[in-house]
Amino acid sequence: MSSKYRKVMLIDDNDIDLKINSKIITLSGLFSEIMLCQSAEEALSYLNKHVDQVDALPDFILLDIQMPEMDGFEFLDVFKKFPASVAEKCLIAILSSTLDFGDIKKAEANPLVIKLLKKPLFPKELEELLKRYFIF
Repeated sequence: MSSKYRKVMLIDDNDIDLKINSKIITLSGLFSEIMLCQSAEEALSYLNKHVDQVDALPDFILLDIQMPEMDGFEFLDVFKKFPASVAEKCLIAILSSTLDFGDIKKAEANPLVIKLLKKPLFPKELEELLKRYFIF
């Protein structure tokens, strides 16, 4: 896949984190489109709506763990029920400031999660991760 056109979905209930990470991603030039979701429900709604339109799905999802209503782990529980085509298209990394050892272990143990990234997002770390999964 060309590095020119790649979509990322940021899922975070914190407006400031969304703005900061969106800006970092924009400046990195690693993605051509950024989708911002302020809740796991909003993200799942988008994915459900576009489940049969692979081109409309994000290539990469950065998911916060600690959110009200539905947390990142609950999002992953619902996400794993999507068709395989969705899971193959949408790689997921956790982007969290959690220091909770249980959360960290749970995130690292989840087969859907390719990496646990700490906030704030570092472009170099993100780029190295993407190079492992995408052809640049």
